[in-house]
Amino acid sequence: MKRVGIIGVGCSRFGVRDDVALQELAFEAVKEAVQDAGVNPADIELSVVGTVGTRNYELMPAVPINEYCGFSGRGPMRVEAACATGSAALYTAYTSISSGMADIAVAIGVEKMTEVDTATSLAVGGRSGNYLFEFHQYGTTFPGYYAMYASAHMARYGTTEKQMAMVAVKNHRNAALNPKAHFQKEISLEKALSSKYVAYPLKLFDCSPISDGAAAAILASEEKIRELGVDNPVWIDGVGYSSDTSNLTKRPDYVGLRTTVEAAAAAYKMAGIDNPVKQLDIAVVHDCFTIAEIMAYEDLRFCSKGEGGKFIENGDSDFGGRIPVNTFGGLKAKGHPLGATGVAMAYEAVKQLREEAGPLQVDLKNYRALTHNIGGTGHFGWVFILRR
Repeated sequence: MKRVGIIGVGCSRFGVRDDVALQELAFEAVKEAVQDAGVNPADIELSVVGTVGTRNYELMPAVPINEYCGFSGRGPMRVEAACATGSAALYTAYTSISSGMADIAVAIGVEKMTEVDTATSLAVGGRSGNYLFEFHQYGTTFPGYYAMYASAHMARYGTTEKQMAMVAVKNHRNAALNPKAHFQKEISLEKALSSKYVAYPLKLFDCSPISDGAAAAILASEEKIRELGVDNPVWIDGVGYSSDTSNLTKRPDYVGLRTTVEAAAAAYKMAGIDNPVKQLDIAVVHDCFTIAEIMAYEDLRFCSKGEGGKFIENGDSDFGGRIPVNTFGGLKAKGHPLGATGVAMAYEAVKQLREEAGPLQVDLKNYRALTHNIGGTGHFGWVFILRR
């Protein structure tokens, strides 16, 4: 397998983007990534477009996106893995290069989720688990799914609504310094705790927003990186992936995600990581709901099972803590345009590792970062270890 590095990243502004079409939104990220990499679009041999597409007007978006971005004839390929679609795009570009099929590729994640109303969006999301046995019979939605995880975690480990609210406060505080974030205002703990319930015990500020956005990453082989003279590549040191049952009733419990545990184990093994807290500088984790970030602390082995609530309460996931998590605001406040999320995680990790994160920069010791992206309620899972 060839060694693969990321040589350019770009990210659009997240939020309600009714000022642009889907292709234009993707181009915002692609243009920045191409300029960042210092390459010509003609140099790119493969384009992988990641978009869920269930809320977009464009049903087959890869070709129009590639045409608009100047990649006609280079692929294109479209991938989908629910909320982990961006990581699926990144993984596809990575494996294409590591296998020798291409030397330079672009992964594009893009989604326009606000093309439909909230009720329709919730219904579409609810279908993404198991339509016949869950949504069709019980009308489940994603807040409902993660409310089950939150209730189970609270019952078994004593996790509190206050601890979940602290995740929201931290991530909104970080997003307030991120000019590309959907929400750019801090919130108080009192505001988070007093917000209305969406699906008990999850309140309004426990839930990520419905966002539009795009992100792009340009990957290249080690040989190509030398040829281009890139002096600051970020190497992909480890990759792990897993999946779980579509029907939640077939899972043994609701206090963690098997996909995270298995994907992390594979990525850690590949990257030679035994103690992630000591060997990583930063983590970008999937916090579609605040309970998801708390479970991620545990499943990624940042702390023992059941101690995720204390991990946030003690400030261990904040700047200056044991490992800063979601420094750009996370899905919770930066936004969660499904197809873009996984690539936007790589964007954040690369910016941090290159020490280009401005007021959100972490102190680097190991020059290693982790990205963790979940599709659905654990239906898909990817973990990447990146190193400068």
